[in-house]
Amino acid sequence: VQLQASGGGLVQAGGSLRLSCVAPRRITSVFSAYDMGWYRQAPGSQRELVAGISSGGTINYADSVKGRFTISRDNSRKMVYLQMNKLEPEDTAVYYCKATCDSDDYWGQGTLVTVSS
Repeated sequence: VQLQASGGGLVQAGGSLRLSCVAPRRITSVFSAYDMGWYRQAPGSQRELVAGISSGGTINYADSVKGRFTISRDNSRKMVYLQMNKLEPEDTAVYYCKATCDSDDYWGQGTLVTVSS
């Protein structure tokens, strides 16, 4: 059971991408109760939190993406989004979405974002 992430691709530095992630059927009826997050993992690096949005709407960002990335969710569509602007080569990574509620964790399969200089 995985979330389905999409929207990655190749973009030049300074460009934009919008990632989307849809919840698996198992949690759609309770999606609004889940905290959602976007993580990324660059080659040779550990997976890191990029942005998170709680079930109550509290948002947090990694310092490296503040002012450039925006996370949002649409509970009616069971989706979470990551709008990425002013992309930099350092943003190149596989991006994963995650849903968390109590002891339940669900991950997406990852979508590759490549930013060329």
